[in-house]
Amino acid sequence: MKTFKGRVICKGTYEGEAIVSRQGLNTLATFQKSALKNAKKVIGSDQNNPDVYGKNLTGVALILPQTIGSTTGGLVIQTICQMGINPSAMLFSEEIDSLAASGVILAKNWENSKIIAIDKLGSKILSEIKSGDKIRVDEDGTVTLLD
Repeated sequence: MKTFKGRVICKGTYEGEAIVSRQGLNTLATFQKSALKNAKKVIGSDQNNPDVYGKNLTGVALILPQTIGSTTGGLVIQTICQMGINPSAMLFSEEIDSLAASGVILAKNWENSKIIAIDKLGSKILSEIKSGDKIRVDEDGTVTLLD
């Protein structure tokens, strides 16, 4: 079993599907269309990111290096959490960027979101876990690839 250990930003447990973005995730381009449509789930809408484009991102563990894009990134994350259409977990191979950190922390504290955020999981997580794989996330920041 492959395991990865990171730093806990927002703790929680999760078991289910992973979606992996091997490039920086543009939160505005990925989540905005679903939020504006008041959709029941997020379908990745960033055409420049083939790893997430057209995929359901609600309720999954989203594995990514960092978020990229405009300064609205944190607000976009908080908004989708407020709407209840967010990924269950955001798992960062690198150190979480300030915009994503602000979004998940605000969502956790202001929206009572159950979103999980773990960073510093290492670059190998991006190559060893594939979209569609089943994983488990533990409160201590351990991510396990399930058989």
